[in-house]
Amino acid sequence: MNLRWLLRAARWARRPPKETTVKLVLGVIAAALLLAGVEHFLGWPDWLTVNSGASGRMPMPR
Repeated sequence: MNLRWLLRAARWARRPPKETTVKLVLGVIAAALLLAGVEHFLGWPDWLTVNSGASGRMPMPR
């Protein structure tokens, strides 16, 4: 483990984050897990896919 991470953990242990910050981070994690679960179990709809037939590259301007 890096010394910088140990110092950051020690500072976090002395002064924990505010309750609203913890709720925000947990909310973002929950939203990401929900989106990943929907994509895994239900699939991703075609209408949300950008350029579904493209190879992933931007076309060259003429």
